[in-house]
Amino acid sequence: MSFPAFMLSLVVITGLIWLLDKLVLAPKRASNQAEPLFVEYAKSFFPIILAVLVIRSFIAEPFRIPSASMVPTLHIGDFILVNKFSYGLRLPVTNTKIIEMEQPKRGDVVVFRYPPKPGIDYIKRVVGLPGDRVGYFNKTIYINGEAIRQDEHEKTVEHLGIVPTSHTLKYEHLGALGHQIALAPNMQRKEVDIIIPEGEYFVMGDNRDNSSDSRFWGTVPEKNLVGKAFYIWMSWDCNVSWACIAWNRLGNSIN
Repeated sequence: MSFPAFMLSLVVITGLIWLLDKLVLAPKRASNQAEPLFVEYAKSFFPIILAVLVIRSFIAEPFRIPSASMVPTLHIGDFILVNKFSYGLRLPVTNTKIIEMEQPKRGDVVVFRYPPKPGIDYIKRVVGLPGDRVGYFNKTIYINGEAIRQDEHEKTVEHLGIVPTSHTLKYEHLGALGHQIALAPNMQRKEVDIIIPEGEYFVMGDNRDNSSDSRFWGTVPEKNLVGKAFYIWMSWDCNVSWACIAWNRLGNSIN
């Protein structure tokens, strides 16, 4: 059972117990008789569980970064928040869209359900929009025949231990805001040339030579989108300090 399904089940169970007590049990109890313990628990936890379900389903959901595929933008151990209404409000469990909002933009960092195994959440950057022709050759993205510019970028203290010394950093001008990418000069990954179908998106990791993305398993259907990543609220990595918290990453927005 998925977490949303589990939370929805708890809301239904505690809500029904509360309703049953109000309509059936409470009228039959003597004025000096205490509530059954299970009723007391249900009444206490119902509003809390409902609030958590509503917030996670319609406002923001936390995720933890488990891999290095989005380095240097996101590091292993980053805890991020994902805006759940950026691309439309969806019902929990069924993921049915009930309110249309904006569409993903080129350069957005998005969380989505991995198409080959929808029970797994992935995070990547949107590169190609519906109808685009996307090419990736010699470590350069081409959108509708135009190469996306990359500028040289120096490594900083923040990158030490995160980006391998053999990798180079570049600043890629994709979308309204640019972002850093990591490239392994001596490694050549799969090259592609594809026209993106309607209602689907081509995504890639910023760690271009260490990312399983649309180059390998195809595009992401719009129905698989979970939301837009926008904020790092915690970063836990015992390689960066004795306290294991990467303080310089807390509160950073995600571009």
